[in-house]
Amino acid sequence: MGRESGVGHGGSDLGRRAAARREELGLTREEVADSAGMDPGYVAYLEEHAPRMPRESLYRLARALNTSQDYLLGTDTDLPPGAATTAAPLPETHALSPDRCMELIGPGGVGRIGFVPEGESAPTILPVNYLVRDGAVVFRTGDHGVIAEYLPGDAAFEVDRVDGATSEGWSVLLVGRAAAVTDEAEAAALRAGARVRPWAGGDRDLFVRVTPDRVSGREVSGRTSG
Repeated sequence: MGRESGVGHGGSDLGRRAAARREELGLTREEVADSAGMDPGYVAYLEEHAPRMPRESLYRLARALNTSQDYLLGTDTDLPPGAATTAAPLPETHALSPDRCMELIGPGGVGRIGFVPEGESAPTILPVNYLVRDGAVVFRTGDHGVIAEYLPGDAAFEVDRVDGATSEGWSVLLVGRAAAVTDEAEAAALRAGARVRPWAGGDRDLFVRVTPDRVSGREVSGRTSG
């Protein structure tokens, strides 16, 4: 077998991105190294020097950080998700357990809330920055926006991650009840401890909780032949 080709960071700061993502997840270098099957010293070297690295190592590092190779390489901003031709060997889809779904969305990020407003036949779907608290999704919105006017009500919340370099990824769907956080003490605690910024910015101080009745997900990944 020939020598595995390396992947450079192409002008992006792979090390900085990897370190920032690790800190965002609250992981130590040792924990990332254990998950990625790497030596902790190698993870430190990657973060501090961002060298060229084998594709297999980049793949394992991205999985350990619950992100995409494109994100680490800094090439995830110009193309829609999944626009690249899949490079995954023998891609296959399988269902995710509810526990695994909650683990995947646990770090927070950007998701989409969907609901059908009164008098409408089609759903409204809006992106929001979210976090997970006590098994529920929490995000902030405006007091008088389209979401606030709908509450409380049935809703779906979807989060996905797609690696444009391989078209591998996952999608998680929560279906349940969306309601405003009306308890002042709880809202104050969320303002103080929940680092979630409104997607659209501005003065959006209404916290919304989506409590799931059903959690499901799918993952597309590659497998080797044999």
